[in-house]
Amino acid sequence: MRPGRIVVLNGAPRSGKSSIVKALQAREDGIWINLGVDTHMAGMLPPRLSPGIGLRPGGERPDLEPLLPRLYDALYESIAAHSRLGLDVVADLGHHDAHSQPLGILADCAQRLGGLPALLVGVHCPVDVIMARREIAVPGRETLYARGSATIPVPEPVKRWQSDVHAHGIYDLELDTSVLTPEQSAAAILAHFERGLSHPTAFEQLANRPPAAP
Repeated sequence: MRPGRIVVLNGAPRSGKSSIVKALQAREDGIWINLGVDTHMAGMLPPRLSPGIGLRPGGERPDLEPLLPRLYDALYESIAAHSRLGLDVVADLGHHDAHSQPLGILADCAQRLGGLPALLVGVHCPVDVIMARREIAVPGRETLYARGSATIPVPEPVKRWQSDVHAHGIYDLELDTSVLTPEQSAAAILAHFERGLSHPTAFEQLANRPPAAP
């Protein structure tokens, strides 16, 4: 059985990842299973462990950090299992290592996708576009992504996401959702697979990185 394609969309919250997921799932030339952070947070976790892998940069919950490697390991094992059964997988995530101490999670996750057709896609969106066009309604964070203006400064958590989520610096493909529609982004991803993956892929390079310092 041919393994399914794997697409990991990595970017800040509200950068357009979920819209790309929907655009891929709307196509009829594949069966795309969504195993991203929204699925993870929607009902998989006990409330006391929320936001789990959605933990934002800055070391805000050191008590949750020891659990993160196992949560990510389990997620990527599931991604790999779906692929080995011939199912295409898309996962919208926000990988970063800006915890109270480095955890080196991304390199470990990359090792779990060894031998599978996997793309790491950087999803970019300028912070002014995020603040101007995207709003969020999450209890306790209602104003984090409130519609921006010249008199409303960009919150520090938003700035940290913008800088930390792409700090690892390696992608197979990068998309700017301020200029590309979700459908155009999905088409660019599929075209990349059609051309064939260039080795070493981003995940192959990350899998060979040395472990994080304690």
